[in-house]
Amino acid sequence: MDRDISLVLPVSPLPALPAEGRQVSQKVNNKLSFQETLQREVEKSRSLRFSAHAERRLRERNIFLAKDDLDKINKAMEQAEAKGARESLIIYGDLALIASIRNKTVVTAMSGNSSEDYVFTNIDSAVIVK
Repeated sequence: MDRDISLVLPVSPLPALPAEGRQVSQKVNNKLSFQETLQREVEKSRSLRFSAHAERRLRERNIFLAKDDLDKINKAMEQAEAKGARESLIIYGDLALIASIRNKTVVTAMSGNSSEDYVFTNIDSAVIVK
């Protein structure tokens, strides 16, 4: 493969840097954007999440949770966390949820209407929500 080096175009000069005042405003905007992004990530880590498996189980069993339900489940997870729990069984009405307290994530969900027998393993706590 013979290549003619003369066909390679020279690199164009870099664009001029913006004025000093403009750089400062971009830095401030980037910093604010970073702060907003960080705040959102912190809020996400505090909020209740559902794993894909748990979401699928809820859909399969036609279980729909309202904001009030989610708030109560989140409060139960906070109570378990305050006691040092890591993996909890949360009983909410006729719904049983297995949750990773550290990750604030519901791992699986099952309803009491199912005819199957359930044995819960690898949990260190249980929270009953009324």
